[in-house]
Amino acid sequence: MAKRIAKFEKVSFAQFEAAWKDTFDESSTEKIQKIYDGIELPKRATSGSAGYDFYAPVDFTIAPGETVKIPTGIRVHMEEEWVLKCYPRSGLGFKYRLQLNNTVGIIDSDYYYSDNEGHIFAKITNDSNEGKTVELKAGNGFMQGIFVEYGITVDDDVQTVRNGGFGSTTKA
Repeated sequence: MAKRIAKFEKVSFAQFEAAWKDTFDESSTEKIQKIYDGIELPKRATSGSAGYDFYAPVDFTIAPGETVKIPTGIRVHMEEEWVLKCYPRSGLGFKYRLQLNNTVGIIDSDYYYSDNEGHIFAKITNDSNEGKTVELKAGNGFMQGIFVEYGITVDDDVQTVRNGGFGSTTKA
C-alpha cells in the first residue's frame, strides 16, 4: 500500500479572490465566490493512477499560441522530503501540445507556508502547430500532480526558511 504523505486543501477565499482579480478581469466578489465554491480538490481517477487530476475552475478556450494563468485555488500540505510535480494531462499534451510554461511545476513541501498560502497556479500554453484550439470545461482535468520522494546530499546544511510565494527560494 502506498504511503499517505499529503493532503490537498483550498486556499482561503481572500487569497483566491486576490489571485483571480490579478489574473482575470472579473471583479465581482459574488462571481468569484461562485467559482471558489465550485473548486474540486485534486484526486486520482483510478486506484492505479499515479497522478492527481487538477480541475479547471471555469471554462477556458486557448487558441494556438495563447497562454493562460490559472489560479487553481488549491494548496497541498505534505511531509518533508516529498515534492509534488505537476504536468499537463497526458491526453491534452498529446492531442494539443498543451504545455506548462515551466515544463514541470515543482511544489516544495514548505511552499504550503508561503505568503500566498501555497496557492498552486498553472500557466499553460497551447503550443499546437496544427491549429487546434483547446477547450477546457469547468470541472475537467487539465493538469496532474505526482508526489515524489527526494533525497539531499550528505553535506547539505541549509537552514534557510521560505519567506514568500512563487519563486521565493531564490530570494532567501
